[in-house]
Amino acid sequence: MRLSFAIATIAALQGAAGVSLAAAAAHADASPFLATASQFLMIHAAAGVGLAALIRSTPKPTANWLAAIALALQAGVTLFASDLAARVFLSGKLFPFAAPIGGGLTILSWCALAVWAAFAMFAANSLQKPPAS
Repeated sequence: MRLSFAIATIAALQGAAGVSLAAAAAHADASPFLATASQFLMIHAAAGVGLAALIRSTPKPTANWLAAIALALQAGVTLFASDLAARVFLSGKLFPFAAPIGGGLTILSWCALAVWAAFAMFAANSLQKPPAS
């Protein structure tokens, strides 16, 4: 699935942005906003790479759902971190409610991933052959 490469690309860019914000927090402005944005981006970059790999090994109909969840997760954390960085570099919010919208989307995406994983687990168990007696 080609979308997995897009997800991995976004994750790599999130990782680069996270490291850049960590450097800015260490050398330019010791803002807790930058530290938080950096941590969120780097953690979710790793999650994005992992999800991209999982998408590649998942059957297509199920992988489509997983890809949508991964993209929503990436969109949410990017919006959240961008708003925090804007508060430092632009001295104002990205737009009203950007951080809560991004944070809420991130939380919902993690919950959706948990539901997806539970359904995938039950589907995998139902496909297994019962032991021969």
